[in-house]
Amino acid sequence: MKRTDGYLLDNRQTEAGERFDAFAALFDPTTFRHLEGFGIGPGWRCWEVGAGGTSVVSWLAKKVGPTGRVVATDIDTSRVAAAARPPVQVRVHDVGADEPPGEGFDLVHARLVLVHVPDRDRALRSMVQVLRPGGRLLVEDADPALQPLLCPDEHGPEQQLANRLRQGFRQLLADRGADLAYGRRLPRLLREAGLRQVEADAYFPVTSPACAALEAATVRQIRDQLVAAGHATDQDIDRHLANVAAGGMDLATAPMISAWGRKA
Repeated sequence: MKRTDGYLLDNRQTEAGERFDAFAALFDPTTFRHLEGFGIGPGWRCWEVGAGGTSVVSWLAKKVGPTGRVVATDIDTSRVAAAARPPVQVRVHDVGADEPPGEGFDLVHARLVLVHVPDRDRALRSMVQVLRPGGRLLVEDADPALQPLLCPDEHGPEQQLANRLRQGFRQLLADRGADLAYGRRLPRLLREAGLRQVEADAYFPVTSPACAALEAATVRQIRDQLVAAGHATDQDIDRHLANVAAGGMDLATAPMISAWGRKA
């Protein structure tokens, strides 16, 4: 992701670690299921794009073993640096602007990354380019426009407030160039990039403790931007955070669409 002053979800903010932990709890099982299906094993060469935290990188490192290689890249490596030991290499890298960090990869994976990248077309081409023949690409991205609500069951004032704040969050993302309908396009984009055997599925958690943890951390992280843009008052946010902490709402995430294919 290209760093700008307007980027909402900086890795160095306190809440970023909480968000990465929630992402891991919510989405790692889906990601690992797909990667296991590819037959990942010792000696594989992997590129983890926009690594963010360490959960996927550490899992890949165990799978590929000492004969493999995992290149973990991000514009801000402060959270993933702890994983930087063989077979993991950590590099500061902007997938939408920089040259790829190698070639001949057996696997390239990006989760919740390209939706935020200004030049996401270039990023996807770069990821396909560095695959070896027969190599696999797995791209997983949210599609907030497909399911825009935090509380799909909007039956009371707490849920109405939650959905209003989620609408404000979506607007902040869109104002900074995020493509809120990107996930649904992934299968077509992978085919157009020349990949074969393209498939896709979606995961849509409707309620879980991790959804609540993610929501609380996200709202605290973007609180000032929500207020400055007029999407909420400080009182609105305090009330919403209290509602989340009370545990009485069913909080959902946007569907995460996973699309994968093989290079000819």
